[in-house]
Amino acid sequence: MRKLLALATLALILAPLTGRADPPAIRLAWSVMPGELAPVIFASHPELAHNNGKTYAFSPVHITASPQMIQGLAANEIDIAAFAFSSFPLAVQNARMTDLRIIADESQDGAPGYYTDESKVRNDGGIAKIEDLKGKVLATTGFGAASDIALRAMLTRHGLNPTKDVTIIQAAYANMPAILREHKADLVTAIPPFAFDPELTAISHTLFTGKDSMGPTEKIFWAARKDFLAKNRAAMIDFMTDFMRAQRWFLDPANRSAALQIVSAFTKAPPSYYDYIWTKRDYFRDPRGMPNLEALQHSIDVQVQLGFLKAPLDVKAYSDLSLVQEAASRLDASDHH
Repeated sequence: MRKLLALATLALILAPLTGRADPPAIRLAWSVMPGELAPVIFASHPELAHNNGKTYAFSPVHITASPQMIQGLAANEIDIAAFAFSSFPLAVQNARMTDLRIIADESQDGAPGYYTDESKVRNDGGIAKIEDLKGKVLATTGFGAASDIALRAMLTRHGLNPTKDVTIIQAAYANMPAILREHKADLVTAIPPFAFDPELTAISHTLFTGKDSMGPTEKIFWAARKDFLAKNRAAMIDFMTDFMRAQRWFLDPANRSAALQIVSAFTKAPPSYYDYIWTKRDYFRDPRGMPNLEALQHSIDVQVQLGFLKAPLDVKAYSDLSLVQEAASRLDASDHH
């Protein structure tokens, strides 16, 4: 009897400790580094993540492209997806995830003074305007991806049928310079760091940009399901506060050399390869984590107009920015102390 009482007492004492040892998991999907910082955000400076392992347990999950994140959410393999403007409406309309909520910004294309994706053609290819692309081979990263939508939108506006007047092939961004150099395509889509490849820039020029086609876009943003957010609201705000604190560390010019070393160690490429990161040659990242919902709405409206989406979608109805707003306010308050 005494042993039972002793064990019961011990269980009561350890209960809070075991509770603290098993915080809710937050699994964030990511596709491209350093475009997305998820895999390294807390790696070298865990002290920036005040609550990781306490009120939440962060886990980055690599998924090749944002359309595949729809499957990841459906299979409960991830909690937060990093969507593009092309994949989010498909998740809502095709996969019927009407409980999805946009919660934060990751990066924006074509923000004033910042980088925008480039569609490049060879200098000796005889292509001076969009109409010259008729009968040509064009390379995009994947059918239905944001860059693919931007390409098709530009073609359509200039009187070319994307399915009849050109041939569109799929290729990884890393392979685009070689594809253009070897004449396997007449136009390729270029994003950092591949857009700055010296061999590519020597033989090509930019025919049009993502901003030319779609205007400024909310390139990558976070979305999670409503029930997950409701169940883990406090943990999510702690996580988003920590993530924002760490991201500000990466974006601080005073930490640039150390930050580039972290990226270099992860990718195995020299730091000089990433000299564009977190400058005006890079995508814009909102320091308060706020997505540009107006730009996102415009991108989705364009897809509806061109027949790429079957129905309109009101992005504000699928947004919950209260978490990132609270996280930013909390971080600002701590910075002033």
